[in-house]
Amino acid sequence: MEIPAVGYGTWLGLDEKMEFKIQDAPKLVEALSYAIDIGYRHIDTAHLYRVEPEIGQVVKKKIAQGVVKRDDLFIATKVWHHYHREADVETSLRASLKRLDMDYVDLVLMHWPMSISQDGVDEKIDYLETYRGLEAVLKKGLTKAIGVSNFNLEQMKRLLANCNVVPATNQIEVNLNLGQKELVEYCQSKGVLVVGFTTFGSMVPSRATPDSPEPKIDNPTMVSIAKKHGKAVTQVALRYLYQREIATIPKSLSKNRVLENASIFDFELDKEDIAQIAKFDNGYRTDIPSFWQDYSNYPFEKIANPIQGIPLSLRKWKNGANLDID
Repeated sequence: MEIPAVGYGTWLGLDEKMEFKIQDAPKLVEALSYAIDIGYRHIDTAHLYRVEPEIGQVVKKKIAQGVVKRDDLFIATKVWHHYHREADVETSLRASLKRLDMDYVDLVLMHWPMSISQDGVDEKIDYLETYRGLEAVLKKGLTKAIGVSNFNLEQMKRLLANCNVVPATNQIEVNLNLGQKELVEYCQSKGVLVVGFTTFGSMVPSRATPDSPEPKIDNPTMVSIAKKHGKAVTQVALRYLYQREIATIPKSLSKNRVLENASIFDFELDKEDIAQIAKFDNGYRTDIPSFWQDYSNYPFEKIANPIQGIPLSLRKWKNGANLDID
């Protein structure tokens, strides 16, 4: 199978109150429609994202308009913490297919290695059991490929030593600050494609915090490299990952940026550019869901003052713009 190197991400995010930004769903529909019109063929979503119904509607409309055929598209979704028992993986995927109004997806991922109930109870289900559920739905033809997300190096090694089907992908945070060299090289050496999310890290103003390191969007080194190639700083960041053979799924609700994010195939960073950009890799993680850090199989380093209590938005929800679809 082939996967388009740049996909369209559909996570709308949480606001400062840790509530989901479902009010942006109409903008997502418009941006995704435009993305498909201009050539995007890889769409990344998840049960958690609440927008599977809207994605299904956009895809159906674009097929009806003759813009694409279903076979042209690569659609990925994910199984959430609540469905980690082997049999529950199928329940989760069938529910996603119903919301998407599709017969199959191209890829389904285990969203995280932890298993946590809707009430926030650590169910301590081995991710190897969950992965057996993924292998089962693959065998039934409900998906064309299976993979994982947010797995660390040790978890990947254990999974590969105990699975029947090598995961097609490991979707992880990877950006200029968080290069994840060892994990990326291990995955690639085993034929596991790395798909990067949060690919701009804390570079963009909406993600920058007082303690976040360079590069910011106006970083002189990055601006200089971008100017040299006649590109935007964000395009340089995506191209850098592409040249590391990492697929990316940037999300934007702006048509200009949707186009910009895909326009990275007409230039190449040289050795000097790459050496300068590599210096920004300092292990800084932008996404730290520390409210999970005491749960079994949490994949990241623990921090000193974690957020207390899992946000309700990550435990219980309904799907669709009106939040009325199970």
